[in-house]
Amino acid sequence: MTITLRRALAATVLMLTGAVAAVVPASAAAPQIPAMTGIRTGQNPGFDRVVLDLTAGPAPAVRYDLVDELIADGSGEIVWLTGEFFVAVTASPAAAHDDAGNPTYPGPQKFRTRNLRNVMAVAVTGDFEGTLSIGLGVRSRTSVSVFTLTSPNRVVIDVRH
Repeated sequence: MTITLRRALAATVLMLTGAVAAVVPASAAAPQIPAMTGIRTGQNPGFDRVVLDLTAGPAPAVRYDLVDELIADGSGEIVWLTGEFFVAVTASPAAAHDDAGNPTYPGPQKFRTRNLRNVMAVAVTGDFEGTLSIGLGVRSRTSVSVFTLTSPNRVVIDVRH
């Protein structure tokens, strides 16, 4: 390979590298994943409400499934929780830790909800790969509504009585 050809190849590589750097600025950061900071519960006429308080970031997509048992994300272990039936809720992207791996939710991983009519207990069942999972133990299998609110970010889980 001649020196002229090597120089031409080196110039082409430098030019392409500069073009890529121009397309993706060095200051571009990964999108911020909302982190859970609290879980609140309340009884309302006709339904129980569980609210997950989240930090700023994009509102997560949420879904729920009525399941026979709750499974811990990552380990696949059964999560034992008070209830006759169970609701598994996932929010993504969301987490219960910060970028350094420190917990952002200081509360218990499982707790009873004696003040509610249908929801008997709540558990954090997963905080794995940008997906936050919550399980509810309920007295009766009934309709469930899961949605997000913003300013501030929240995941709302309504369970009919």
